Amino acid sequence: MIANMNRRRLCAAAGASLALATTARTAWAVPAKNTTLRIGQSLPLTGPLAGIVKPVLEGQAALFDEINSKGGINGAKIELITRDDANDPKRVLANAAALIEQEQVVSLFGLANAAGVAASLPMLAERKVPLVGIYAGADLVRRHHPYFFTTTASFRDEVVQMVRTLTTVGSKRLAVACMTTNDFDKWMLPMVEQVAREHGATITVARGIHQAGGDAAEAAKAIADSSPNAVLLLAAGPCVPAFLKAARQVMGIPMYALSIAGGTTGLTAAEQARGLVVTQVVPFPWRQTSALNRQFSAAMERAGLPVSYDRMWGYLNATVLAEGLKRAGRSPTPAAIVTAMEGMSDVNLGGYRVGYSPDNHNGSRFVEITIVGSAGEFKR
Repeated sequence: MIANMNRRRLCAAAGASLALATTARTAWAVPAKNTTLRIGQSLPLTGPLAGIVKPVLEGQAALFDEINSKGGINGAKIELITRDDANDPKRVLANAAALIEQEQVVSLFGLANAAGVAASLPMLAERKVPLVGIYAGADLVRRHHPYFFTTTASFRDEVVQMVRTLTTVGSKRLAVACMTTNDFDKWMLPMVEQVAREHGATITVARGIHQAGGDAAEAAKAIADSSPNAVLLLAAGPCVPAFLKAARQVMGIPMYALSIAGGTTGLTAAEQARGLVVTQVVPFPWRQTSALNRQFSAAMERAGLPVSYDRMWGYLNATVLAEGLKRAGRSPTPAAIVTAMEGMSDVNLGGYRVGYSPDNHNGSRFVEITIVGSAGEFKR
């Protein structure tokens, strides 16, 4: 699947100089009609998060392949050029610069590393090239930026839903287990503490866990010793099942996890995940109650892939980008895409609504609660 997504020119991403971020702005020529729409993406195709990314890529590809099979958007087919960053912020920046300078993409799309996104934002403003949709919810990158558009709710939106739900039933002593990779905990913990105060809750202890999960047992014991009513698990990758396994051995309290923990790989297959509460930022994909869900289900059937939240996330992100490209007209420039996105003030994408304006580039705050069932399935 990743091979199908990687219709790209493989340059040495790590060797791309970060000095590209300070060179002169690209002069964009108006492309010819019916040309290819070149979109650039940097994702961790290797490393601990590669398994998490693969279903997302499959969801994206399902939509882009369908669009291209029908002649493209306004007569132009989408070419997605995806580079590997191994979840390294410096490589994200280098990849983004190379995609803009060398590949001359009309837009970046679907980056995942929050630190890399943050590092790239000044360059986007300098080059005047948009970034539409990311696979990260850190509030660090949610401040308004003239060339950056998000498609789903932030981590803060998810944490608010967690804390509000818990405090409503009287659970006000909350512990936090937070992934430390790329200083994720340093961004998340101040926000979590603020949300807890706003809802009258107390953080009993906050423990970092490495993405590989080797220190999960130690973190679980420290959390159990603080006697919380519930645990907020703010992590993704191998540390999630590792922490759940260790935590179930020392405490029997509710555990709430971010949407990034609930991917196809690892979580629902783990016995310890049963009963885990997971916030979600895309619609429940198994119900055929909306046009978007029906289209997604049909796309998964054609691709021979199971329906899942992470594939839906990729499909949904691609749907928002495709709508912006369509509204940008024939042979869109980066500036035309920005104008088109800002004009999507209230758009219903078959059951999922987004709203943008010149002053608001965060398209949605949709969050809902799910629970991992006895068979590893998600329940609403």
